[in-house]
Amino acid sequence: MAEEIKRNIPRDLFLHLLAIVTLYWSAISFVTLIWQFINYYFPDALNNYYYYQGFTGPIRFAVASLIIVFPVFVTISWYLNKIYRREAAVRESKIRKWLIYLTLFIASLVIIGDLVSVINTFLGGEITARFILKAFSILFVACVIFGYYLDDVRRETPTKLAKPFAWASGILVLIVVVFAFFVVGSPKTARLVQFDQQRVNDLQNIQSQLVNFWQKTSGMPSNLSVLSDSISGFVAPKDPQTNASYEYILNKDVFLSFELCATFNRSQKYPAMADYIGGQISQNWDHASGRVCFERTIDKQLYPPLNHPGV
Repeated sequence: MAEEIKRNIPRDLFLHLLAIVTLYWSAISFVTLIWQFINYYFPDALNNYYYYQGFTGPIRFAVASLIIVFPVFVTISWYLNKIYRREAAVRESKIRKWLIYLTLFIASLVIIGDLVSVINTFLGGEITARFILKAFSILFVACVIFGYYLDDVRRETPTKLAKPFAWASGILVLIVVVFAFFVVGSPKTARLVQFDQQRVNDLQNIQSQLVNFWQKTSGMPSNLSVLSDSISGFVAPKDPQTNASYEYILNKDVFLSFELCATFNRSQKYPAMADYIGGQISQNWDHASGRVCFERTIDKQLYPPLNHPGV
């Protein structure tokens, strides 16, 4: 009883909780990275997931988590093993065993659920390489966690595999983190892509204003400054990187035809967007690097003048 009183219960609770939480966080971040790699290399034609912002956001957050959280997990685990060697009672504490068995319980549910999902999908005839790889990634991580902690909870002393396990998992995490930079690029690349995304957003906004102008006036503006509206507050946006005005070219030979031009940093493909200008469902904003012009023609059947229905 005296030994139990001398133990630092708050310290033990804090360290074990922190170790378990950082373990879960690291495992989820690792699986998230693997899943986004799969989304990138095995795009699903049904959901247009092959889109820069669609997978780079989760990848960046997962990489940031692994860079910060995983080292915390390894450090706390190393420190706990030092405490176990010095204070055997801490290793046998109910706090530690409850948290480990909770981890085993969660890992078991993940493994069972993953296997059920695989069989159910197989019976439905929907097995694809994309699905198999995602299921295997979850199964792999859950089995590694389950196997390590099941072995650890049975031992009276810390396993000698702790250090090799830490090195192996650290190398694996490092590999996926480095690989993530090959997929999404460097922070500089990410910034350049964000500039390009803002350019596309600006051009979409200008295009919408041009359609509104046609519907209200039955004509097209000679330049973008005509679109300025003190009531709505609209002012034609400028290039976010250079502060240059976007190009607007009115085709006088083709009624309601115009071009919007911008200079982009990198080539990019986007999902088909529901733009019905010109009667085309799959108009998009795919662009190469450099100066790119988007040709548009307003379909007056789809966008009739509001005040002149007979036009």
